[in-house]
Amino acid sequence: MLAIVATRAGLGLEAPEVQVEVHLANGLPGMTLVGLPEAAVKESRERVRSALVNAGFDFPNTRRIVLNLAPADLPKVGGRFDLPIALGILVASGQLPGEALEGIESVGELALDGRLRPISGVLPLALAARKAGRKLIVPKENADEAALAGDLQVLPAEHLLDVMAHLLGQQPIAAHRLEAPPAATVREGDLADVRGQHQARRALEIAAAGAHNLLFAGPPGTGKTMLASRLPGILPELTEEEALEVAAIRSVCGLPLAEQWGRRPFRAPHHTASAVALVGGGSWPRPGEISLAHHGVLFLDELPEFSRHVLEVMREPMESGRIHIARANHERQFPARFQLVAAMNPCPCGHLGDPRQACQCTAAQIQRYQSRLSGPLLDRIDLQIEVPALPPEQLTSREVGESSAVVRARVMAARERQYARGALNAYLGGRELEAACALSTSDRAWLAGVLERLRLSARAYHRVLRVALTLADLAEKPHPERGELMEAIGYRQLDRQLRQG
Repeated sequence: MLAIVATRAGLGLEAPEVQVEVHLANGLPGMTLVGLPEAAVKESRERVRSALVNAGFDFPNTRRIVLNLAPADLPKVGGRFDLPIALGILVASGQLPGEALEGIESVGELALDGRLRPISGVLPLALAARKAGRKLIVPKENADEAALAGDLQVLPAEHLLDVMAHLLGQQPIAAHRLEAPPAATVREGDLADVRGQHQARRALEIAAAGAHNLLFAGPPGTGKTMLASRLPGILPELTEEEALEVAAIRSVCGLPLAEQWGRRPFRAPHHTASAVALVGGGSWPRPGEISLAHHGVLFLDELPEFSRHVLEVMREPMESGRIHIARANHERQFPARFQLVAAMNPCPCGHLGDPRQACQCTAAQIQRYQSRLSGPLLDRIDLQIEVPALPPEQLTSREVGESSAVVRARVMAARERQYARGALNAYLGGRELEAACALSTSDRAWLAGVLERLRLSARAYHRVLRVALTLADLAEKPHPERGELMEAIGYRQLDRQLRQG
């Protein structure tokens, strides 16, 4: 007897179809599993055997069982294949009619008593099943996540017996539907909580409006982390498509979806994070922090404390918006369209230029500390702002700044102008950027002179234009003028200081 059951593998954010082929033949009793399974998949033989016996089904102990997970060259990882393997054995042994599985995909790990345990990465699998036009049987704990795929019949089950009762028509499983999308449970901070720091607040608004990268530099306790954490609150809400992309990445990483549903991600890895933790990888590549920050914010506090190698591997994803991970036998590509917000102290002790406390660092220590940031990395950070210590009268003032809602309204208006041009300013190509800026002859000559004096690179020149264009969008101007160019160049003065050490 031969049985074929449809399921799906999990390869990064992809869920390619896998057919579980089960053949019962005469010969020495035993079970052979082929099709490039890793250790957890090989162990499914014992889990499936115990689950079938403990659930009261006959296991063909006297037959030779050959299990093939096709296609054979596709890596198979995890316990998600337990349920389809069990159903394949039941079909091949005549305990379940094969036609009962037509138009159905199944996934789930089996406990030894036949209960279904949840798996990670269900959302990409559900999206693929919806595209194929099939129903999907999942463990009950995965039902809400699978239902996020929308127009898909999700059949949640707690036990192998529930699945069999449904397939045999004895007790159909009701399709699972979400009454409403999950509500985010994590409260975002409000920009009104920030005291003073008007230039930093201005830079935060510009970064949000044009999707620019941002660096805060200043002594400890000046509000750099607080400012960075307010950026997601002034960004537009995620579209439904973007929310699904973000949720799919979290699903693959085994992270809960409800607490951040619909919110811009805010990831803040520790400075001891490795390159693999940041960009993704491993023997079976998984998304890293830059992918978890997709459509959101990646905050790197204490930027010079990160390994230089770790920082340099971010350069290409910052330009392309994706990360390509290649291994000897396979490769993966993950999205990584994030905004980088970084914070740093001006020196190792943190008090260079701090009126509250004298700096104890030598010139050599300061130069060595600041030189940890390479020129190519700084070129990719559009806005570089000093965040000074607040005077006591500002710190104790009752004056409340603009709320996140007010600033978000201006940000969204500026972004609408950019969408009308075709893309956010941070992602405009060189030709489109030059056309959108439409600088006058005098402004172009003035800017060329400034670039020569400051010794800015070609990449930095385009970054200046992008920021100037965002300033014009916020001011509702058709194109940037001298004032916007001067302000945009002012946001690169810290770059010059850091390069000079």
